[in-house]
Amino acid sequence: MKPRKKELGNLNIIGANVTKLRKLHKMTQKELAINMQLLGVDINFSSLSKLEGQTRLATDKEVFAIAQVFGIKTNDLFKNI
Repeated sequence: MKPRKKELGNLNIIGANVTKLRKLHKMTQKELAINMQLLGVDINFSSLSKLEGQTRLATDKEVFAIAQVFGIKTNDLFKNI
């Protein structure tokens, strides 16, 4: 895995947790994006990378889909994982 080139941004508060959950589940960004697409979220790999890097906002639909993919409550994405 490549190390992050830039510092985390400040446009959302779930990005770092999404990265942790994705790695915990041994999932690539591509796999997560595909799972989100299957739930009706129109997201590409670049957008997911920016979401994880906290350099773009996360929509409510994306937050809901991410929670569904990982089988957690949406509130859990906002906690320190």
